[in-house]
Amino acid sequence: MKIVYFHGFASSGASGTVQLLRKLMPEAEVVAPDIPVEPLEALPFLRQLVEQEQPDVIIGTSMGGMYAHQMHGFKRICVNPAVNMSTMSHVLKTGEHKFLNGRKDNQKTFRITRDIIQHHNQIERQQFKNLTDEDRADVWGLFGIHDKTCNTYGAFSKHYPQCQRFDGEHQLNEKVLKKVVIPLVKEIVAC
Repeated sequence: MKIVYFHGFASSGASGTVQLLRKLMPEAEVVAPDIPVEPLEALPFLRQLVEQEQPDVIIGTSMGGMYAHQMHGFKRICVNPAVNMSTMSHVLKTGEHKFLNGRKDNQKTFRITRDIIQHHNQIERQQFKNLTDEDRADVWGLFGIHDKTCNTYGAFSKHYPQCQRFDGEHQLNEKVLKKVVIPLVKEIVAC
């Protein structure tokens, strides 16, 4: 089984969630790239990656969930997808920021500009256009009932019927992975 994991804002492919997925699913190959900060670079980079890797399932959390649901033609699990990054001013604000995890290029900081925020907005305005019945069938949305960072259940469930809430917060932990995410991955791959 091959899983491609898309991390959230300011994170990396070396996040704690990736480490937990590898520990809890040793039978799976987990591919976890560092997502470019610039969304106009990130989206084509991720599309090329999934075309090359051909995963059984893509898992994206937060910002990664926003990118994941746009990977048409693949089974996708979007956990607390931040489909409104450009309006999340408490998260996406201009200035210098620190990465939360080590990145392959060893960069420690990154800069958010007004252009980057505008590029997120550009992508957000297009993200739900031209969805097919197959897209709707291939996407699952998972939403933490205690998520105080990004509650997009209403916006996401208008487009994708397979949405459910779980007892958790914005970031994943081992309990949620074991009880919610991994059983869903196994169910999807078994189909």
